[in-house]
Amino acid sequence: MTLPDIHGVCPPRFAAVKDAFAANFTDAPEGLNERGARFSVVIDGEAVIDLWGGWADTAQSVPFGEDTLTPVFSAGKSVMALLIATCVERGLLDYEAPVAGYWPAFGQAGKARITVGQLMSHQAGLSGFAEAIDPTDWFNRAVVLEKLCAQAPLWAPGTASGYHPITIGYLAGELYRLVDGRSMGTALRQDFPGLDLWIGLPEEEFGRVAQMRKPAAPPNLGVIDAVKRSAFFDRGSSPGQRESGEWRKAEIPSANLHGTALDLARIVGVAATGAIDGRTVLSDATLEALRRERIYGQDRVLPFVMGWAAGLTCNRGLGVFGPHDEARGHYGWGGSCVVADAEVRLSAAYVMTRQSPHLIGDPRAVRLLDALYSVF
Repeated sequence: MTLPDIHGVCPPRFAAVKDAFAANFTDAPEGLNERGARFSVVIDGEAVIDLWGGWADTAQSVPFGEDTLTPVFSAGKSVMALLIATCVERGLLDYEAPVAGYWPAFGQAGKARITVGQLMSHQAGLSGFAEAIDPTDWFNRAVVLEKLCAQAPLWAPGTASGYHPITIGYLAGELYRLVDGRSMGTALRQDFPGLDLWIGLPEEEFGRVAQMRKPAAPPNLGVIDAVKRSAFFDRGSSPGQRESGEWRKAEIPSANLHGTALDLARIVGVAATGAIDGRTVLSDATLEALRRERIYGQDRVLPFVMGWAAGLTCNRGLGVFGPHDEARGHYGWGGSCVVADAEVRLSAAYVMTRQSPHLIGDPRAVRLLDALYSVF
């Protein structure tokens, strides 16, 4: 493959990052050569690296540009986590309080004592539906919420994490709506104006969205049990038609955020420094509560021994967000990645169009992060 033009900015100090970004197009680990990608890094609130290149469409006729929007799937959970943290900052939520205190219907079927922190760290036991639903049901928020409220946890809450691929977006989104009065998509636009990030994409923006090339193989989830099956493999375990207009327009904070790598890095920087564009968003106390590791062990859904903060993946034991155990982040289906590292006041985001089967630690993102941290 011919090396595409690489655009953007990268100071000489970070030449290794630009080299790694370029190499991902021609010599990516495991043969996952890029088709279109962007990598952005913010340090102390300043964008220091912003690189993009390749193609935004599968026919390779539309260049991947500065305004190309990319679906980042679960990497958008980082934004969801930050929005919940803003409610904690404003005194609308308390991580240690029961969800049912804000949302009485949630407390049905043995869920009355589940705390906000447990919900956000995937300990609630609602990673999927006990009885499979139709894929189209996901586009009816009321139906999804009614079923989740009525359902008993799939394991004893608080005893283990079990990644909630899609359901956490409906649960956290409704909790946010109840205490704030707005949807997360509306709040993102109003509270972080100017960012090219969308939970629920307007139809007039569809033309900027990159076409994704799906993974050549399914992810390896290890031994499949009933919990994993309901989260990933049942017919209705995820919404249908992921590139349809209905999918793009829906507000699913856990799964369908569209945006640019630069603005993802900018907003995730709040988890590293508490601020964005010089504006303090989260106090030190809220940052500590957001980033604190709330559970560590074998996840019930993902095949990893891992830790969860309040909506962010912990780096300890995984080493997929750079060298620091205290770094936090999130990966998305196919390889997208966001990182927040308070130790060096750094945030970064990687988006791409060629998806891989890696659940966590896409080797292209890891290569970029390794090059980045080699400078420090």
